[in-house]
Amino acid sequence: MSQLDRSARARLRTLSKDTAEVVGKHLVMAGRLIDTEPELAYEHAQAAVRRAGRVDVVREAAGLTAYSTGRYAEALRELRTVRRLNGSSEHLPIMADCERGLGRPERALALAASDEARTLDDVGRTELAIVVSGARVDLGELDAALAVLAHVPTAGTRGELGARVQQAKASVLEAAGRTEEAAEILAGIDASFLVTGPGDDDEDVVVYDLSDDELAGTDDSAGTDDSGATATGSAATGSVATGSAATGSAATGSAAHDGTEDAGVQAGGVPSEEDGR
Repeated sequence: MSQLDRSARARLRTLSKDTAEVVGKHLVMAGRLIDTEPELAYEHAQAAVRRAGRVDVVREAAGLTAYSTGRYAEALRELRTVRRLNGSSEHLPIMADCERGLGRPERALALAASDEARTLDDVGRTELAIVVSGARVDLGELDAALAVLAHVPTAGTRGELGARVQQAKASVLEAAGRTEEAAEILAGIDASFLVTGPGDDDEDVVVYDLSDDELAGTDDSAGTDDSGATATGSAATGSVATGSAATGSAATGSAAHDGTEDAGVQAGGVPSEEDGR
């Protein structure tokens, strides 16, 4: 529990002490594993949902881990639930990318043009611009894809996020057959911003095992997505993330990077009867 951020701990106070402790451990493990072992992170998030399905940070973890494993319809449903629970639109870029992953770039563009998109901070607007660029590529609108990336907020011009914007530009140029320009951009990107992997974190990890009863499903349903579709795979160009939240999460809180998500088998999140009511 102490490893969760303060706002996440506050939201778990609606649960009994014992339930909050178990749910907190699952959220911590989901956050630690989302980049390196996303399927296991997903299972931890599902275990938390079965115990605290009406807590926003729990459904947030379910949505982000579903996204990281390519379960785009499920991720979209969960993140919509989070938005209803706490009123925040911070995950709008991921929701838009889920629409791309489901083969619906037009819906991604519609989200980007919504009133909600105007509430995003500079980082969120930059993340959304990357997704919009990818959606334009999906539609064959390469000039428009480049134009979007030419007008990102200042936050999208420096650091890791700036590197991801440049990488997205290079991907569009490659798609347009302008390989020399793409190579020139890639050569100028600090590789340390683009390469992450297992073993980069020196922090000690305490493994919290999932017991068989925790992984077992129940007969209750958390609802279905409007499409009911499984993932088709979001293109590398303009993807928000391969295994972490673009804008950061109280529950899983990692920075995102550009990449290709593998399609996954859709699985439903199941609220628990032991949810602190």
